[in-house]
Amino acid sequence: MRVSPIVFPDPEALGRRLAAEIADEIEEAGRAGRMYVLGCPGGRSAASTYRALAEEVAVRRMGLEHVVIVMMDEYVEAGASGAHGVEYRLIDPELPHSCVRFGRRKIVEPLNAATAPGRGIAPERLWAPDPGDPEAYDRRIAEVAGIDLFLLASGAGDGHIAFNPVGSGVDSRSRVVALSGQTRIDNLSTFPTFRGLADVPRHGVTIGLGTIRAQSKRVVMVVHGRDKGQAARRLMMATGYEADWPATVFADCAHPRLYLDQAAVAASASFASL
Repeated sequence: MRVSPIVFPDPEALGRRLAAEIADEIEEAGRAGRMYVLGCPGGRSAASTYRALAEEVAVRRMGLEHVVIVMMDEYVEAGASGAHGVEYRLIDPELPHSCVRFGRRKIVEPLNAATAPGRGIAPERLWAPDPGDPEAYDRRIAEVAGIDLFLLASGAGDGHIAFNPVGSGVDSRSRVVALSGQTRIDNLSTFPTFRGLADVPRHGVTIGLGTIRAQSKRVVMVVHGRDKGQAARRLMMATGYEADWPATVFADCAHPRLYLDQAAVAASASFASL
């Protein structure tokens, strides 16, 4: 079944609407005395939402002690080769392209600055998958009864979601993957500090498609900008998971929504014949 898009004039309007929804849910969870788990991509797609959410926290004087941030992925680098093959480790979390650094600097720190002292998100409540035991991430999420809302984003050129490449199984678990050439090209725009393609890591640890699909209580796919025209077209047309565009998994998730801006919708028309 296709997901009817909600179209906004620009990324800022989209971000304000989505941030208000998240703030409502955080407050509701707080009143109920339960944890609120928010799944987050790094990069540009949800940046306006993160900014607007910090504004909502300040205006509403919200407490965030019960919030957990679940990052989608992180770059890894190869370590020593052992009996079980190459061992991978997370990149330095202070590198400018680190997804963990993004989560800390662009999500957690602005939210904590917006709330009262002592009412922010504790450092241990910023989560990321571990390449040494990726499936532990799936278990950890299950132990907190899943993700209340997962914000999703699509790669512009190949539809990757997190680091799940084209051809990923719909039931795939969190794991280390090789990044495709197109994903690495897309990442040049995501992290402008890369000087060229040679700087983009070749592997990453990613949350699985099956993890997103099974453990998200609802999802919102966020797509904006003229460079996301192909992504907007594929996602508007999707009736279920299509392995050649992994982000279409959102249509198989619980309570999916598709938030686009006018620029992405306008650009999608040029891909109508594909």
